[in-house]
Amino acid sequence: MTLSLSLTHRFDGFTLDAAFEAPPGVTALFGRSGSGKSTLVNAVAGLLRPDRGRIAVDETVLLDTERRIMLPPHRRRMGYVFQDGRLFPHLTVRQNLSYGRWFAPEGPGADPGRIVDLLGIGTLLDRRPGALSGGEKQRVAIGRAILSNPRLLLMDEPLAALDEPRKAEILPYLERLRDELQLPMLYVSHSVAEVARLATTVILLDSGRVVAAGPADQVMSDPASAPAMGLREMGAVITARLAAHEDDGLTRLETGGGPVWLPQVQARPGATLRLRILAQDVMLATERPANISALNVLAGHVADIRPGEGPGALIRIGIGDDMLLARITQRSVRALDLVPGRPVFAILKAVAVAQENVGSG
Repeated sequence: MTLSLSLTHRFDGFTLDAAFEAPPGVTALFGRSGSGKSTLVNAVAGLLRPDRGRIAVDETVLLDTERRIMLPPHRRRMGYVFQDGRLFPHLTVRQNLSYGRWFAPEGPGADPGRIVDLLGIGTLLDRRPGALSGGEKQRVAIGRAILSNPRLLLMDEPLAALDEPRKAEILPYLERLRDELQLPMLYVSHSVAEVARLATTVILLDSGRVVAAGPADQVMSDPASAPAMGLREMGAVITARLAAHEDDGLTRLETGGGPVWLPQVQARPGATLRLRILAQDVMLATERPANISALNVLAGHVADIRPGEGPGALIRIGIGDDMLLARITQRSVRALDLVPGRPVFAILKAVAVAQENVGSG
């Protein structure tokens, strides 16, 4: 499934002018509040008619203002999950899920039992929404949307109203839906951690414009994305394989630059993981360091250097097929004589990578 979108819409003091293509997988619309993310999702859902534009899913045209095509929402086959669950309070979880199936088109859809298992809501079926936690409500809302048999699942900041423990509870379920159901998703978020764990494609928005688009690992490790993402949030997403859980409570991962040790990761040996490593947590050396407390020393080379407007610089480091980012001072760049192509070692403390930044691959 490929979503093609090009539209223009004007509000008072703000113009949204965006175009992109979303390939199969999880496409994240990322940007600051007010950048136009929710407006784009509402246009795809049919809840907003833009001034001009065209939206198509594969060969199905949902909107074409020039040809005066505007499919109503109920004919677009979109599953929509909002910030709040919006469950029917007088219905049980089982009945809320069944409501989604009532609107499913004929043909094979998701197996209800499998969706219940994937979302871990089997023990909740006879409860009403008032007896559920925020995280449980969102899992039920996601299940209801999936059971409507959508061609595309729209998720507008579904974790924004939850506290950190509830977000940590739901993210693994979203990863399972991505990996096992392979249901295409358009996912709105202003959380870099969520995007790093879930997205296969990132559309980066700033002031109503698309400023970057492409595979998640490329967009997130591109120094040019820093103004829209924020320097403190800049980092890279790399792929690792879980090699072993060791006796001292650490987990050993294999990466393209060498082994990485982290506090115990909840996954089985052999699992492929995604690690988000913040640029500010990476140190660089031109020789392999010795007698240091940091366990993780990855061999790589300088791919490029982007000086900032202040005293800092972002350095992209190639390690195998992945890219790391390091945020250091321009004085350090000069002192280390860093230039593209120079071999370097990236140094990372084992405790620098938070559990929220480790997800399934």
